[in-house]
Amino acid sequence: MAKIQNISEIHPTLGFTEFDILERYRKSFHESELGRLHSVFPFEHIAKTVGLSDQHLGRRNIFSPCAKIALMVLKAYTGFSDRQLVEHLNGNIHYQMFCGIMINPSFPITNYKIVSAIRNEIASRLDIDSLQEVLASHWKPYLDSLHVCMTDATCYESHMRYPTDMKLLWESLEWLYRYICRHCVEPGIRRPRNKYRNVAESYLSYCKKRKRKASRTRMLKRRMIRLLEKLLIQRDEIHREYGTLLRYTQDYQKRLSIIRKVLVQEKEMFVGKKVRDRIVSIDRHYVRPIVRGKETKSVEFGAKVNNIQIDGISFIEHLSFKAFNEGIRLKDCIRMQQKLMNVRVRCVAADSIYANNANRKFCTKYGISTSFVRKGRAARDEPLRKVLRCELSRERATRLEGSFGTQKQHYSLSRIKAGNRKTEILWIFFGIHTANAILMIDKIRNRTGKLHDMSLLKESEEVSRLLPELHVLPNKSI
Repeated sequence: MAKIQNISEIHPTLGFTEFDILERYRKSFHESELGRLHSVFPFEHIAKTVGLSDQHLGRRNIFSPCAKIALMVLKAYTGFSDRQLVEHLNGNIHYQMFCGIMINPSFPITNYKIVSAIRNEIASRLDIDSLQEVLASHWKPYLDSLHVCMTDATCYESHMRYPTDMKLLWESLEWLYRYICRHCVEPGIRRPRNKYRNVAESYLSYCKKRKRKASRTRMLKRRMIRLLEKLLIQRDEIHREYGTLLRYTQDYQKRLSIIRKVLVQEKEMFVGKKVRDRIVSIDRHYVRPIVRGKETKSVEFGAKVNNIQIDGISFIEHLSFKAFNEGIRLKDCIRMQQKLMNVRVRCVAADSIYANNANRKFCTKYGISTSFVRKGRAARDEPLRKVLRCELSRERATRLEGSFGTQKQHYSLSRIKAGNRKTEILWIFFGIHTANAILMIDKIRNRTGKLHDMSLLKESEEVSRLLPELHVLPNKSI
């Protein structure tokens, strides 16, 4: 059992006076980037907003609510897997200080699944809008250009194999046949006859070929659809006769309903019909194909997120695993920024997809300057408008689109390895705002430095104002 204490509990028991090792570690922690990252996040306010409790995860109450939030930030910052994160947490005292705990080296944490348990707990309570209001109110004093709204959409891909009809059908067949065999073992009945082994051999031979003819693909697909339909009928017959002897979990029922939908969709596509909300993965049934039109990837599979950016800090405006037109969400982006910052938006920088007539009329009505290409006759102050459009476009192309690459390359958002929909949303949320927090470190340092310089300037002005009076006084009074 891991023996862990909060740092606040263990500090008074140490007997060091001149050589306080823990105090030196604490000092080095506050001077490091990890310590500055810790100071940027309002962990107590976030934990209170999420509604986390000191419930037991395991045999002891190991992590406090603030430590749970800090652990998710630490995972996004380091990019470690759950096992690697626990191993580094056991041996790195700075990581322990970041989470506000102290682990006994003789009794390290051995259950790395505690990270997954904490992630599921927070994901079940996550409310993006309320948490972003907390972060915005905490970071607002250090932000500039609050009247400028930049917006764009991107796709944070899920970690999954490239989906094809053949892979999807085979995964359905393999899972369903395995459970039919288990259902026959429990009541001790004979396994029903089917063509599973023949189809398995044909599919293996098909996968080994470098070039596959369309006729062979269509023939094998027809066989797999018929076999999947037959396996579902056999499974239903077993359930009808021996359903009282069998045990079904909630995940089993969910997976079975997904396979039934896959069969319906594959039969419709086989005859040439178009299918809406196409399932591309049995494990991640919520993921839909998103056509992006990029040069390297024409189709992406994951969450499509419409972000707004305020002085380089990104916030999630809309998140969906289905494709949506981000061009109709410009009004929502402007309203969201005004709600977060309590400042009226005066300038908008967005891609050409946002430049529809409805958005143009909205921006003209409320006097909002945009980066959109001009339509119609030129105004009297067209040179100034052109300079503003170019500046807004350049700023959006460099800062906003550059932030997408930073988040995906350095904060575990390139191929998200979450297990379900809620944890994947949690993964995206902490990845984006951990990247924001790194930027906030420099913003807070610069702002506090300016305030310090201003205070020194005021003191020097007061001293210079008193200098003539000091020269008049006698030396002894000075």
